[in-house]
Amino acid sequence: MSIPPRPSSREPVVLAHDYLLVMRGAERTFAAMADMYPRAPIFTLLYDEQGTSGWFAGRAVTTSPLQRLGVRQSTFRRLLPLYPWAIERLHLPPCEVVLTSSSAFAHGIRVPPGAVHVCYCHAPFRYAWYEQERALSEAPAAARLLLRGLLAWMRRWDVAASTRVDAYIANSELTRERIRRFYNREAPIVHPPVQTERFTPGEPGDALLVVSEIVRHKRVHIALEAARRARVPIRVVGSGPDHAALSAAHPEAEFLGRVDDEDLAKLYASARAVIVPSLEEFGITAVEAQAAGRPVIAARAGGALETVLDGQTGSLAVLDDVASFTEAIEGIDALDFDPARAVANAERFSVAVFQQRIAEQIALALERRAESPGGYERVL
Repeated sequence: MSIPPRPSSREPVVLAHDYLLVMRGAERTFAAMADMYPRAPIFTLLYDEQGTSGWFAGRAVTTSPLQRLGVRQSTFRRLLPLYPWAIERLHLPPCEVVLTSSSAFAHGIRVPPGAVHVCYCHAPFRYAWYEQERALSEAPAAARLLLRGLLAWMRRWDVAASTRVDAYIANSELTRERIRRFYNREAPIVHPPVQTERFTPGEPGDALLVVSEIVRHKRVHIALEAARRARVPIRVVGSGPDHAALSAAHPEAEFLGRVDDEDLAKLYASARAVIVPSLEEFGITAVEAQAAGRPVIAARAGGALETVLDGQTGSLAVLDDVASFTEAIEGIDALDFDPARAVANAERFSVAVFQQRIAEQIALALERRAESPGGYERVL
């Protein structure tokens, strides 16, 4: 969809994302949004052109004052207390629509007068809301009291920021429920885009595959222990702070680090099955695996309930239950699995479908503004 130009100096659309430092699920989703509006300026807290593989090269990207600190993916969490301040100091030009992509802070951006703010929400800020205890457990003991107070302040800021959003879009049923619970707002669901055309079914091998950041909340250790009990080889794509500990604890597993898109597509196609042990809001990995014609073993929770057809394109196990995952691994070859059915299921989440639905939601937001010229009527 393109918004028709108007006889004014206002931009049709302005785009914003939390931080553009790497290309993961949220960033790939934002890239699909940016492709819809190739001339739209982009605003973000931090930007690394190399880290994002040049996806936004040539675009007008404006960053916050924190950019001058030279922060990268490995250190950006240190600036956590400053992000609410920084996002509110991004100065957007006059425009018709501000389309934000937010997992934490971008929805708090201050939009120019008259603009409609549509926020695609990947998740409310997890550490301020539903993973507060995890954040506290990972902090030094001496800093926990201070961090608890900071997170309480961030929750208040987050709620206040949500009142400035005209329309939310949720990436999954789980996120929609959290938006309702934390912000008291309703949101339609538009599932994230997956570049399904990158994947082609191949000849499956013997090894299981995990594609994930190696951090505690991704529960990679569940997949590794289940594979060990089932005596099945397993490969892990990704990196993170838990890499050293997990690789030492599981010398039988093959840790491949980060790989490029071409190699990842080959790894998917040659996997016996792909394991997604974490609770995902959506979970692009599960869809990519099916696009490559491979079955998925995932936790029976979150996005997997919307992307995996249990007993057909994969098997759902009990979250955090190693025995349940072990049982699913041992039974995967007996699954009534058809690669063509998995590919067809993945096509429900293609980039084209995503872009069409985002365009529809923006058009709806503009219609609502036209019906309420005195002010946007938010759905509370």
